[in-house]
Parts: sequence; C-alpha cells; structure tokens
Amino acid sequence: MNKKLYVISGSSGVGKGTVLKGFMAKNPDFMLSISCTTRKPREGEIDGVNYFFLTREDFQDCIDNDKFLEWAEFAGNFYGTKKKYIKQCLEEGKNIILEIDTKGALQVKKQMPEAVLIFICPPSYEALENRLRGRHTEDEETIQKRLNEAKTEIERGKQFDYQVVNDNLEIAIENLEKIINGERNNA
Repeated sequence: MNKKLYVISGSSGVGKGTVLKGFMAKNPDFMLSISCTTRKPREGEIDGVNYFFLTREDFQDCIDNDKFLEWAEFAGNFYGTKKKYIKQCLEEGKNIILEIDTKGALQVKKQMPEAVLIFICPPSYEALENRLRGRHTEDEETIQKRLNEAKTEIERGKQFDYQVVNDNLEIAIENLEKIINGERNNA
C-alpha cells in the first residue's frame, strides 16, 4: 500500500494540536514529521527528535539548492521540511503527518500534489475569538493580530482537500480519522 503525506493546518487557537494529539493517541502507526530550524534548541530538545537544528548557513544552502518541500521565517528563525526526509519516510512505509501553517501547506501541495491537506477550522469566527480571549495568555494587540491572520488562514483553508470543524473535540478526532482512513483505503 502506498503511503501518503498528510498535512494538518489551522489557525491559532483552533485546537489543531489537541485534535492531532487525540488522533495520534488512537493511531500509533502514524508519526509526526520533524522540521528543520535555525533556532537554538530549548532545554530538553534533541536534534533529530524535536527538530533538525541547522545553522543559518546550512539552512540557506538548502533553500538555494531546492532541498525543502516548504519553508518559512518566523520571529527571526527559519523553519522547513526537507524533501529527502519526507521521501525517505514514505519509502520506508511510514504514515507521516506534517503540522504546519497554511502557507507552508500550499507550498507542499505544489511540490507534492498527492499530499492530502486537512484544515482544522473553528465552528465560527466568534468561537475562535472566544477561545483566543479565553486563554488569557496574550494582550489585545496580539489577539487582534492572530484574529486577522486567522481570516487569511481560513481563506487559504478553502483550497485544502478537506476541512474538519473543531466544535467538539471527540467528533473532530473521529472526522480526521474518517478522512485519513478513507484516503488510506484509496491509496
């Protein structure tokens, strides 16, 4: 059976990490892709487990030589997914999931049209705003920035193969499973 790359995206506060964690707990045969980054390892992080830690020079060399499936810059650091790593995982028969932002997901789709893009979306924009405010972790300016970005991401999400509404966590996990099992059966 051919393996596929599944790409999960969603705006900040939608709960994509929680949905994905629930999915992974029920489906231990899946693995999360490991990204490359130029940021320094945090305490307890291990190269090749949490991230592949690269120097800025090595990362730039990968960009220049078209070695990334997708890459982006966040807060002064670069993040990306190597084509060779994904290809190797798929050739080894691994079920692999890549959790990235919507822009990166669309980059992946351009290079790997067979990748399955799944967008985790809020039940409504208002629900998303309530979730972000309910965290009590960010100031108003940050919340407004995240909400504006969410509008853009929700628009991009319309280009994805599937959308999963995270209104009820268990149902969202079940819907994600149905999509992935359906795709696996069609592989």
